[in-house]
Amino acid sequence: MQKSPKKETAILAAERVSKSFGSVPVLFSVSFDIRPGEVHSLIGENGAGKSTLIKTLSGFHKPTSGRILLDGTEVKLPPNGEAEHLGIVLIHQELNLAEQMTVEENVFLGRELRRGGVLSRVEMRQKVRGYLDAVGLDISPASRISDLSIAEKQMVEIVKAISRDARVLIMDEPTAVLTEAETEIFFRQVRRLKEQGVAIVFVSHKLGEVKEISDRVTILRDGQWIATQDADQLTPDAMAQMMVGRELSDLYPPMNEVDFDADTILEVKGLSGKGIRDVSFKLRQGEILGFSGLIGAGRTAVFEAVCGLIPIENGEVFVAGQSANFGSVAKARDAGIAYLTKDRKSKGLLMQQRMRPNLTLFALNQFVKRLRLDKAAEEVALKRAIRRFDIRARDPSINVGDMSGGNQQKLLLAKVMEAEPRIVVIDEPTRGIDVGTKQQVYHFIAALAAEGVSVVVISSEMPEIIGLCHRVIVMREGRVMGSLTGDHINEAEIVRYAAGLKQEEAA
Repeated sequence: MQKSPKKETAILAAERVSKSFGSVPVLFSVSFDIRPGEVHSLIGENGAGKSTLIKTLSGFHKPTSGRILLDGTEVKLPPNGEAEHLGIVLIHQELNLAEQMTVEENVFLGRELRRGGVLSRVEMRQKVRGYLDAVGLDISPASRISDLSIAEKQMVEIVKAISRDARVLIMDEPTAVLTEAETEIFFRQVRRLKEQGVAIVFVSHKLGEVKEISDRVTILRDGQWIATQDADQLTPDAMAQMMVGRELSDLYPPMNEVDFDADTILEVKGLSGKGIRDVSFKLRQGEILGFSGLIGAGRTAVFEAVCGLIPIENGEVFVAGQSANFGSVAKARDAGIAYLTKDRKSKGLLMQQRMRPNLTLFALNQFVKRLRLDKAAEEVALKRAIRRFDIRARDPSINVGDMSGGNQQKLLLAKVMEAEPRIVVIDEPTRGIDVGTKQQVYHFIAALAAEGVSVVVISSEMPEIIGLCHRVIVMREGRVMGSLTGDHINEAEIVRYAAGLKQEEAA
């Protein structure tokens, strides 16, 4: 439990700030401040205005009305990240790294150390090594960014910010791709920065983490300020209720049993490939099958192989009893399998395109008539998807990149359902989305299963694996360790298999 720091002049504050994009208002007279040596969390549903507020506080957006104060004095922040020169550093939700450069080069990009006009590579490398050691990241400063995992890339973003001697550090979903162990290392670094007097804004949908790390919490809803309270006066349930304005006791839908004689719709036998070894399992019609395990256990790789994204070295895949080793996602789609990537921003959606082409791209052949794209049919499909999946956007013509993460995820789900698949594989279904949208996604998944669609849920979130799935496969180091059903689907059992303390002979 955190104690709120003694009240003093805020380093950075928004005073009755409103923001509109064109004629569409997004923030309504919001006030927010951040004091030296505190963590002030900002929470709310997707679309509540959190990202708009922090981009306004860091100079990426100009307020339509209201004032930004720095050390109590009104200031007009420079645009495009230049506010870093004033000590205001924003870690964006989207990774902002040069993929073909090294860790060292990324950390010092644009502010390289020189001695006598020559790059001081030894000094830069020593400093980066110290930063990496401080956050517990065991990689070389010479590592290329493109060779790192998503979690390692996020930690490099954190190292970049730490290296800039920030007075105000604003972090948008920094732990979304971190494991629990990595998150604890990160929190230790946050606490060290607090002790040095750094003011930290923490934006997160993980309310347990918000409770753990925060001094104060501000809740936004629909672009409006709802409350600011000391973290020790709030429970995660209370935060969730203020965020969505309703009770969330039914976060997980009732679970319908799978018919005892349901057909096996997918069977995998002895599958081996990059990162996976001798994986076998079955999936029945109308079943929600969870895949659990530590990051790097091979869960994603299994279904990348099944869906034709990576080659199969050994083993067989059967769909409805027919041998079906695919060489491409298109062939998997044509056989009735749809895969929702966990990386919706770079692999799932076209962020610079509008909603309509994103929705229809996966099933484009259905919208082509006489060699021409039927835009009227696309519009009908978009209206249907917006209603069915409750996709909320201030304007259907905006680029997908300007939509909230939760609405992007719902659009991605709507996109693959346009192909009317029999099997849907959803990798990290609720990463980076708020608790209210999580509830909606869980109910969508349950509804698909009730309609007879078979669903695979790959998740690092233990509660959603336990709350959603009829059966759970646990993996470790590329192998299936066990298959759990009924009361055996609990955290203790899953952890035993994931840690290698237990293994079934056949799963």
